[in-house]
Amino acid sequence: MRSWLQPTLIALVVVAAFIGCYVGLQRDPQPHQVPIAVTTPDLPGEIHQALGDSVDIHPAADTGAARDALERHDVVAALSTDGPDGLRLEIAGADGASTTSAVKSLVGTYAHDAGKHLTTEDVVPLTHFDARGLAGFYVAFGVTLAGFVLGSNALGLAGHLNLRHRFRLLAGASVAIGTVAAIVAGPALGAVPAPVVPLILTLTLLAAAAAFTTKLLGTYLGPVGIPVATLLLLTLGNATSGAIIGADLLPAAARAVSALLPPGAAVRAITDLSYFNGAHVTGPAITLALWAAVAALLLGLRPRLMRRRAAAAA
Repeated sequence: MRSWLQPTLIALVVVAAFIGCYVGLQRDPQPHQVPIAVTTPDLPGEIHQALGDSVDIHPAADTGAARDALERHDVVAALSTDGPDGLRLEIAGADGASTTSAVKSLVGTYAHDAGKHLTTEDVVPLTHFDARGLAGFYVAFGVTLAGFVLGSNALGLAGHLNLRHRFRLLAGASVAIGTVAAIVAGPALGAVPAPVVPLILTLTLLAAAAAFTTKLLGTYLGPVGIPVATLLLLTLGNATSGAIIGADLLPAAARAVSALLPPGAAVRAITDLSYFNGAHVTGPAITLALWAAVAALLLGLRPRLMRRRAAAAA
């Protein structure tokens, strides 16, 4: 009976989690603390009073300072006065359609209630070959999937390759995955305008994080490890990455894990490298490296733990 029940339950959990994450997170996204740079001394207080916790106001000395903050990716929009009865909103289309739409809606509501004319300009637009802003998501998903498949296959090689050779396989194949993905998405298709070498390094770290984590879960948890890796990396990780629904629009629980999981860290790194000169790429790169390194360390400790357990049993 168990041989029938376990795979059925696992399949049901995976399909429910996949649909629940991808469809559920898009049902009613609500902005929360969306960072906006605002000039003019009286504007920050007025906007905060009108929009509440939907926005996080960053006062800026002038229009130039506000735009600098936007181009450094410290904020997602910059708002300034435009004549006596006008407002000027500068946005970064590279932040994605969901985030920019939410900002335009919020500021548009404030401008309408205040009786002001609103002018909007996209100062960090998406590349021509990524008009919907989803290239980063597809690249991160594809590399995560490739790393997951790599780690899954490595589980079956325990009887053919020793641990050191399996580590070399995972590391070398991760470099190959990152290189192919970066070249195809970047120079070949022109959908990800990031510098090629940093992009290769980022995607290599993502592939390694997915591969080593998948192998770790399969090694320690047995047959259940692969479904757990599916839920963690391919389902939860990609759904909360912030590429489809902006991180500032996700529910609180999803926001909390978004940047901590490999796909979310990779999406942030890809966006920063592509459109913001790598201004905040260090944090995501460290996150990816830690996932790969910790998983590799725990895998390396496994034989020692097994020997101690065997000695204790004897």
